[in-house]
Amino acid sequence: MEKPHSPSCERNREPILDVLRKHYADRRHVLEIGSGTGQHAVHFATALPLLNWQSSDRAENLPGIRAWLDEAALPNTPPPLELDVTGAWPDGCYDAVFSANTLHIMAWPEVERLFVQLPTVTAPDATLIIYGPFNYQGRYSSDSNAAFDQWLQARGAHMAIRDAEAVDVLAGKVGFVLIDDIAMPANNRCRVWRRQHG
Repeated sequence: MEKPHSPSCERNREPILDVLRKHYADRRHVLEIGSGTGQHAVHFATALPLLNWQSSDRAENLPGIRAWLDEAALPNTPPPLELDVTGAWPDGCYDAVFSANTLHIMAWPEVERLFVQLPTVTAPDATLIIYGPFNYQGRYSSDSNAAFDQWLQARGAHMAIRDAEAVDVLAGKVGFVLIDDIAMPANNRCRVWRRQHG
């Protein structure tokens, strides 16, 4: 099959990789939630060969991800897992979780479900990194994000740019504490949480 392609993945992969190099330096097993086309999985697994990069997504996206992974034939990218956050979650214990451009696509109850499930698949000191647009104190960080949010809600009323503070509350309830919040190109952020022992 012809591989799916996302231009935004090409644009944002290097800035994201800089964050991953820092915060995943001591990590070994990453679960990527919502791998999309599979481009990120191939790029990051190539650049970070010590990481086992487990991609996952809903069933309809798995063929495209497999096409990217099969072509790259990397030793550290196992076959993608089917993962709908509202359904069954995979077995395994990951010391890192990554997700890009997913929270604004999911309905808010799905975002809540994602965080509730994180402790079932993560190590006690796991690092969580989420990339995408966020609002702060209920306000858009740019005119372009305001326009993007309007576009999202025209596509589906369940979609919206999420408030950073509301996401932090969800993370905190399951033991993840924000340790970094990095400005990225195109008014996006990489937000980093670390799961606390106990």
